[in-house]
Amino acid sequence: MLHPTGKEITMASIVPPRPGSYFLALSSVVLLLLPAAVSASQGDKEPVYRDCVKQCVRTNCTGARLRGFQSAQPPYMVLTGWTCRDDCQYQCMWTTVGLYQAEGYSIPQFHGKWPFVRFLCFEEPASALASLLNGLACLLMLLRYRRAVPRQSPMYHTINAFSLVSLNAWFWSTVFHTRDTYLTEKMDYFCASAVILYSIYLCCVRTLGLRRPGVSSIVGVLLILVFTSHVSYLTFVSFDYGYNMAANATIGMINLLWWLCWCWQNRHTLPYWWKCGLVVLLLHGLALLELLDFPPLLWVLDAHAVWHLSTVPVHFLFYSFLIDDSLHLLNTEKAGVKLD
Repeated sequence: MLHPTGKEITMASIVPPRPGSYFLALSSVVLLLLPAAVSASQGDKEPVYRDCVKQCVRTNCTGARLRGFQSAQPPYMVLTGWTCRDDCQYQCMWTTVGLYQAEGYSIPQFHGKWPFVRFLCFEEPASALASLLNGLACLLMLLRYRRAVPRQSPMYHTINAFSLVSLNAWFWSTVFHTRDTYLTEKMDYFCASAVILYSIYLCCVRTLGLRRPGVSSIVGVLLILVFTSHVSYLTFVSFDYGYNMAANATIGMINLLWWLCWCWQNRHTLPYWWKCGLVVLLLHGLALLELLDFPPLLWVLDAHAVWHLSTVPVHFLFYSFLIDDSLHLLNTEKAGVKLD
């Protein structure tokens, strides 16, 4: 492929350009993971990009050149499934970005994402690191919870299960931001929805289930049916990003309002109620960082990564609330007082 200057562009000669500026409004909901993915974007619809990929694949991904590519490919790239075609798309993405910048146009997205500099096998290094840090924070606080709260506490097992669901979500978020594939994208979306639904169940058990276990059981069954229907529709009918966002926004709002109502009702009786209220508000407020969507700084740090990084400290406050509340419930139960 030729650059407008007439110089031939090869895979080895492409260097990532400097960042530009762009703005994209995005609805905010309390989601652990909300990758902004669509089937096609401005960048990958460009003829220059498509022609570049075709030429690169035709030249480098057959015969002796393909064998040379495969023999020189690092083991970590092989393990994460990077192919010769993937590498062509990556290199041609930077070719297209360079042409956009040379003409003074805004940086385009490719396949629903901003262009990121690949670090080792990580497609989105900052977001992958942020997801990993969230997972580590969740694991650290879960271990602290288990040390601080006896197993006899009424909410002990429910909170442990919620933590495992959250850890699973952060694991798949890390995997997805490391390598975007059909499977990792679906797991990232589905596990994010599972966390919100389980948070609703956690709230139901705390507010109703301790006094009426049957109610929380019914709600739990309904939430499982909702999750199953949601995943089935996205898997077997249509992976509709708009529907997925609307569905998560709806259940996220239910989760928000239910927890805030509980906090308001207990503001005079539970001195630690504010921790729960602040966590819920922070999670929704920090999601607004997605509204600042911009091309990644240094081709690494974008608004999505900033959002994930900002949620890391929230785990410490949330588990502080869970520890206080679990110990309160245990002491109340021992004293023979009716659980609130």
